[in-house]
Amino acid sequence: MAAFLSSRAPFRVLFHAQALSLGSVLLLGAVATPAHAQLLGDLDPQVQPGLQTGLGIAVASRQLPYAGVDRKNNALPVLLVENRWFRLAGGNADLKLWREGFSTQHSLSAGLRLKYDDEGFKASDSPLLAGMDKRKASVWGGGALTWQTPWVQLGAEYVGDLSGESKGQKFSLQADRRFGFGAWGLTPRVKAQWLDKKYVDYYYGVHAHEVTASRALYTGQSATTAELGLRVDYAIARSHLVYIDASVTRLPDEIRQSPIVSRKDTSRVVLGYMYRF
Repeated sequence: MAAFLSSRAPFRVLFHAQALSLGSVLLLGAVATPAHAQLLGDLDPQVQPGLQTGLGIAVASRQLPYAGVDRKNNALPVLLVENRWFRLAGGNADLKLWREGFSTQHSLSAGLRLKYDDEGFKASDSPLLAGMDKRKASVWGGGALTWQTPWVQLGAEYVGDLSGESKGQKFSLQADRRFGFGAWGLTPRVKAQWLDKKYVDYYYGVHAHEVTASRALYTGQSATTAELGLRVDYAIARSHLVYIDASVTRLPDEIRQSPIVSRKDTSRVVLGYMYRF
């Protein structure tokens, strides 16, 4: 996987040319569910590996860590498309390369992942960010590994910035488990994410030309965040699902000490509806 990421430079021209259209498609799901979250097709183990499609809408509210920035609220359509080899859901586009099933509830799978993360800020977002360069969202690509067991689902993801905005890399580990209670589902999760120093410096650093009397120079270092989340879903009928997902992410000192950061954590709440065809 490291070789894949180190050789990603030839792909940057292609992704720069297509970033706007591709980002728009992936953003349909980016506000709807966090990475690796179970979506409608995952909730029914009897669903066969043929084409599955779904369409819905989600409203998301996020509190970013930047000083003086209000909560960001979005309402967007959500698209789900999945078959044996491909999956588009939750802001992720996955190419399924390999799967080994040990039993009906125990399997290991791997694939390539493309995702869009709506990160960053504009100087106009807050008076405290005046004079800062815009930090742009990026398209990320890399690999993902999922280990499904009868007790917990474990996921690993390693991606690099294909848009070349931060030129950073991210690695995450997540554990989640869905508990079913009739039409209800409850999915707690815990996630740790490592961010390299290029990522932290781009999104949280203060460069020399951005320094003011009240904003000191700050160079980012690699950091690891910790997230706790809970998703509650309810199947109104077999094809109709409503859900709410809430999460809190604790920020490490390498991010909290930045002069443009005023919070110790970030939060996110998503309310959504999906219809599966």
